[in-house]
Amino acid sequence: MSRILLLSNGHGEDLSGSLLAKYLVNKGYLVDALPIVGDGEHYKKINIRIIGKTKKFKTGGIGYNSLKGRMLEIFGGQITYLLKKLYLSYKLRNKYDSYFVIGDIVPIFFAWFAKKDFFIYLVAYSSHYEGKLKLPWPCKYFLISKYAKKIYARDFLTANDLTQQLRKRVSFFGNPFMDKFSFFENKLKTLSFNVGLFPGSRFPEILDNLQKILEVLETMSGLKYFENVKFDFAIVNALTLDKIRHILIQRKWIDREKTIKNGSLIFKYGFITIKMNWNKFEEILWRSKFVISMAGTATEQAIGLAKPVIQIEGQGPQFTKSFAEAQRRLLGKYVFCATNYKNKKDQINQTINLILKVIYLIKIDSKFLSSCLENANLRIGDSKACTKIIDDIETS
Repeated sequence: MSRILLLSNGHGEDLSGSLLAKYLVNKGYLVDALPIVGDGEHYKKINIRIIGKTKKFKTGGIGYNSLKGRMLEIFGGQITYLLKKLYLSYKLRNKYDSYFVIGDIVPIFFAWFAKKDFFIYLVAYSSHYEGKLKLPWPCKYFLISKYAKKIYARDFLTANDLTQQLRKRVSFFGNPFMDKFSFFENKLKTLSFNVGLFPGSRFPEILDNLQKILEVLETMSGLKYFENVKFDFAIVNALTLDKIRHILIQRKWIDREKTIKNGSLIFKYGFITIKMNWNKFEEILWRSKFVISMAGTATEQAIGLAKPVIQIEGQGPQFTKSFAEAQRRLLGKYVFCATNYKNKKDQINQTINLILKVIYLIKIDSKFLSSCLENANLRIGDSKACTKIIDDIETS
């Protein structure tokens, strides 16, 4: 029976890794996980054994963080922590038949350094950013090595581009993070007009993002039309019920229920009613007509479900102006964002205009949602990616 160690590098990567792990276990493999950043909560939920100690960094990794975010991580001990993880992945190399990498150059380097056969789901890089993918040095060297057995890209364009660059086959079978929604097919239906609100998952950045979204809602709360629209916030456990209630009451929102119902809070401001939900990310995405997002993976999933997305540029350290701009290049024209604004008030007003525009397109333009679906297939791909990827590995 083969033993596989999953190396993943971030919150979204852990999600995809856990879905791949679940499928591998069902196929009879023995699977452990080594999350390089974060606490591996997605692995814990499905009882996948985590190797080594974990630490949750404030920004969840280096990536598109602001300079302040990078410095926070460095002085927070990230470099020393990564070196310890590197040593651990090398030390354990003889206990596993192969490594499965989910992420970017960091876990790829870990697997290559251990001199293990490894498979790669290259979720962090896409040719959509620049038209031609410029891999960070020396990532290309690792990918063409004899240890890199199979490479899976996150979209068609990247698969074709890397196949030419590396002169070895790079495949695209979809993205594992979309497999979470197979459960909802033909199960959750709604007749109401729902809007999903995603302030992100990283604390304390989520506090600023939450208040930015609330400012938009408060500004348009005088429009009676929104009385019949359901606004659903997807909140992570790091932001407690008491903290949320305190923020909303301080901002003059009215508590509709006074008590917690089904783990949710309901508040009203003018004609707008919001519902704060915990542990319902996928359900909210599935029900939404469109989403307002300051998140990473949730935005990608929304596009994969053919839902239009409205961004609000934030202060970071992760969801910065540059992160949002890169996300638009990655996911295509159905991610809308106010970018040329004079001040905060102008940004809010432009964002409201985008909300009204998207609602109009959904209700009036019959070709709009079909175009969103075409974009979803091109940028994110079909469902059942885990099945296709593991089946392909077994043919190697």
